[in-house]
Amino acid sequence: MTRTGARGRGSVPPVSGGAGAAKPEAFLTPGEIGPVAVPNRIVRAGTGESMADAGGMIGDDYVRLHEDLARGGVGLAITGHMYVHPRGRYGPRQAGIHTDEVIPTFRAVTDAVHRQGGRIFAQIAHSGSQSMVADNRPLAFSAVPNVMTGRAVGEATDEELQEAIDAFGQAARRAMEAGFDGVHIHGANGYLISQSRSPLTNRRTDHWGGSQERRERFALAVVEAVRRQVPDDRGLTMKVGLRDILDVPGGLSVEDAVEGAAGLVGAGLDGVETSSNLMSDYVNASIRPYVAVDRKRALEDLLVHRLHKRPEPEAYFLPLARALRRRVDTTIILVGGLRRPETLSALIEDGDADFLSMARPLIREPDLVRRLAAGEQGMPACVSCNICLMHDEHHSLRCWRTPRKRLWEHAVYRALGGFRKTGSGRKPRAH
Repeated sequence: MTRTGARGRGSVPPVSGGAGAAKPEAFLTPGEIGPVAVPNRIVRAGTGESMADAGGMIGDDYVRLHEDLARGGVGLAITGHMYVHPRGRYGPRQAGIHTDEVIPTFRAVTDAVHRQGGRIFAQIAHSGSQSMVADNRPLAFSAVPNVMTGRAVGEATDEELQEAIDAFGQAARRAMEAGFDGVHIHGANGYLISQSRSPLTNRRTDHWGGSQERRERFALAVVEAVRRQVPDDRGLTMKVGLRDILDVPGGLSVEDAVEGAAGLVGAGLDGVETSSNLMSDYVNASIRPYVAVDRKRALEDLLVHRLHKRPEPEAYFLPLARALRRRVDTTIILVGGLRRPETLSALIEDGDADFLSMARPLIREPDLVRRLAAGEQGMPACVSCNICLMHDEHHSLRCWRTPRKRLWEHAVYRALGGFRKTGSGRKPRAH
């Protein structure tokens, strides 16, 4: 585990330039996540690629995307969430790591990334009751309609939950055989592991529920099953929900979530990516729009409605990362609205995070890190408009603001009811 500088607690990183701003080189220093050496501190956050076929198989476009990110200088890429079991599939264009047949296709991805000197972790997931596949039979801890979708579900049997745990382990084995540098377990954003940890969605009174200690058992079992498949020379990290963000009382608190995270680290994690747990609204809870977009940036990208509004704050999960840092000695990967170079360096230098995870800026500019390393200054081009995420499960991952004609294509698709026709014109999603 690598630390840089003191663990500052007293101030939030700056959201505008000025005297005392940290040097913008700290995030370019090398680091380690467990046994994995990473050339810089920028992580490509797991972002759904929407590039798989009906069987969950990926193709050349998926390989090119990740090769471009490695060529662009990203220290570590985390894939979009891949389903470990057919019942855990989130959407029809989601990649799967549920069968040995996918191993050669992912070997093409890891080979391409390694040729460019990059590192890549496989993000493995089970959507639980949050599956958007119409003919699927979602898995749920309790018969509680899904918070995001309202979809009705039944309560899983003990055998079904064990099957899901085993599926995580087998997915990790496939990732290792495919040459990934590590595994990243998705335990946030309302998916199955999130549902297991929240008292709102886990109302069981058996081995898997009834107290916070028992509600952590499923997540612990998943980490242990995956750790058994990940050798000592590969990394194991997890995206952990550290608070239910709902307008409903009685959810998972930061205190309980952090205590649970301590147990997960003890079970074998090399690092934790901080995020939200259950959510009723992705935009307010996980992928907030217009981060650090000032008037000049709004004008450049034709955001007329933002010309007289203040920029939305950066690093919005920083309080969760600080709560985790106070309790748990682990490598922290901070995600959530990271934009300006001086903000990135401040987070590393102050010790609030060890790695910085970015999603939307790297969709628009996959070579962003390489250009920053070459001395380029200023904001990334991304304005966090979230159009890219509206098209998740509709079109392959891309920025819809460049070239400009894509904005027109987006407008036409929306006007013609494209989102409604495919049944997934929902709130944006983070993976």
